[in-house]
Amino acid sequence: MSKQQFSARRGLIAITAAVAIVTILGCSTTGGAYSKSSSNKAPARAAASEGHLRTIDDLQQYASRHRVILSLPRFERTPAQVAASAQNAMREADAALDRFGSQDPDRVTFRSTIAALDDIYYPVNTVANRMSLMSQTQPDPAMRDACIGQIKALSDWYVAAGYRTDVYNACKAYDVAYREGRKPRLFGEDLKLYEDTMRDFRRAGLELDQATRNKVEALQKDLARLSTDFDTNITNADVTLGFTAQELDGVPESFLSQAAMDNGQYQLKPTVITHFLAVMQNARSEAARKKMKTARYSVAQDVNTPLLQEIVRVRSEIAPLLGYDSWADYRTEIKMAKSAKEALAFEWDLINGLEPKFQDEISAYRALKVKDTGDPNAQIRIWDWRYYDNQLKKSRYSVDSEALRVYFPLEKCLAGMFDIYQEIFGLKFEQIDPGYTWFDGVTCWYVSDAATGDPLGFFYLDLYPRQGKYNHFAEFGIIEEKVMPNGRSQRPVVSLVCNFTPPTADAPSLMTHDELETLFHEFGHAMHAILTQTKYGQFAGTSVPGDFVEAPSQMLEAWVWDPKVLDRFAADYRDPSKKIDRKILDRMKEAKLATVATFYRRQLCFGVADLNLHMSGSYQDVAEVVNDAMAEVFLAPPKGTNFAAYWGHLTGYDAGYYGYAWADSIAADMASVFEHSPGGLMDRNIGMRLREEIYAVGGSRDINVSIRAFLQRDRSIEPFLRSIGIEE
Repeated sequence: MSKQQFSARRGLIAITAAVAIVTILGCSTTGGAYSKSSSNKAPARAAASEGHLRTIDDLQQYASRHRVILSLPRFERTPAQVAASAQNAMREADAALDRFGSQDPDRVTFRSTIAALDDIYYPVNTVANRMSLMSQTQPDPAMRDACIGQIKALSDWYVAAGYRTDVYNACKAYDVAYREGRKPRLFGEDLKLYEDTMRDFRRAGLELDQATRNKVEALQKDLARLSTDFDTNITNADVTLGFTAQELDGVPESFLSQAAMDNGQYQLKPTVITHFLAVMQNARSEAARKKMKTARYSVAQDVNTPLLQEIVRVRSEIAPLLGYDSWADYRTEIKMAKSAKEALAFEWDLINGLEPKFQDEISAYRALKVKDTGDPNAQIRIWDWRYYDNQLKKSRYSVDSEALRVYFPLEKCLAGMFDIYQEIFGLKFEQIDPGYTWFDGVTCWYVSDAATGDPLGFFYLDLYPRQGKYNHFAEFGIIEEKVMPNGRSQRPVVSLVCNFTPPTADAPSLMTHDELETLFHEFGHAMHAILTQTKYGQFAGTSVPGDFVEAPSQMLEAWVWDPKVLDRFAADYRDPSKKIDRKILDRMKEAKLATVATFYRRQLCFGVADLNLHMSGSYQDVAEVVNDAMAEVFLAPPKGTNFAAYWGHLTGYDAGYYGYAWADSIAADMASVFEHSPGGLMDRNIGMRLREEIYAVGGSRDINVSIRAFLQRDRSIEPFLRSIGIEE
């Protein structure tokens, strides 16, 4: 998922810890057997050029001839520098807003008001994005703490800036003049920026009386601080469990060797996703699975439950002040769903449609458990489904995800993925020497147009887990696309923050097929950001409705299920002549379809829980609301736990989790365009259309227009229904 950063939408602050459903395959923040030398290896394509990498200085000279700006972030290296950068950015923006607010109302223009706001916020956004990334990736705890402190200060600043009456009055003066026909007509991106800006002023409460406005501003500041603390507690959570060898019977020895203690015990962390999944998918002991599940669903419970309780209460207080029935209605207004009612109806339509298949899948799991335990009354609990899902795939479809790792060495897969994205989007990737990164082993890549040589941007790769690092998979925006006041286009910079299993002395980093799917997904977000061609930072890249943002990346997951695509790079690292047998891939597809209802019912239970949490304006018991939704739609959580306390989506994707399934329905429709094209998934013409009609325009036009321009027809739900085994 795209890790959305600060959103300067006139008083609204969104510091998102959102993670797509596939990020269950990420891992957490332990260094493990991190190999410094191995981590520095670039994919095979760039290996020959190591020691001869171009520098940013070389590229900047080239970029100047193309009238674009190429720059890498200047990462702060001390807490003092962190504080200075954030404080300077806010101080300079305040001075610019002072000048903005002092304009003569009779002489305001689009350029001096609406467009100028984008200019003023952009430098602050850039600093805030950098702070957000470093707070999640810096190995130095003091640096992470310093960044978190400045994120809180920036949060307060955004809210206060968004409620400045003088700034609003200047924009309102232009708005009145424009609607009265006293200003030149706006078109395209300019018109959308104007309409969105005035809409966001309304949504922030600037049209309210002063007393109500002051109350909303104070509540927004409280909400920003609470959200930052909630996210920080998730990142800092560190829980260790002890297991015996008997408890871990069934867990691969290759994994256990990394967790063994001298006393014959094993130490595992439920906060580290690879540890969690190793037990949940493989441990034969139900007690061990329950122990691990209970621990994970209890992470940060003591500190974050009261925080989340207060977050929901503050949201429920803000919504009616702004004229909305609920926080969910407020949040969905600017998305494709438009209302909480529509979003919830979409969720329940899928839930009900999947019910027969879901019950069949649970029955299949239960039959396996009955056979295992000898108990004819055995029931599938929430700590059972991953294990029996895995056993079903092994027994019925002969699919062993651990055994398939040998086909997916990370470096080869990266190189292969690069080749694919370069081919279908007409791009060239080149590893460069960035001069400095936040951690040794992070690599930097330059992206240009293969045909014209036009500079497009940069991406970083931070591939392996370590202590204090963000513990899933995400794309972080760092510098956003924007046409600067001098007319030159600032090209984007992003980072993929991943947590793949590190290489060992005996083997390279080996991925599961699910992790490969995640890699293609997250790199799709990077492409969305880098290939954008918008005038305004507010519309750059993934700045699209939250229930669409995942669709272009979810669509690209289809590539790792195509045998022709996999044959380009997936091979046994011990003998590269051995490719994946197509019969195995067919069985993997059958296994995926056989368990797809379980996957979606779990996803949909979270979507319903999220909406239920935010649809009522009354104070609620957050643990009860979320746990009840899980029990109703999926499987009941362990007693006494509160999964919501460790659910980072609730601060950023709040009232928006439904968007994953919503976007999936669009993604399947978009993928069908490739599938039905002459070149299949590697069709260059369709790839370029995706680049031009979806990626390049970002959020600069109505997303329905962009979707139709790519599909070249009306949207259809049929490809999605087919993909999950539901026929209309």
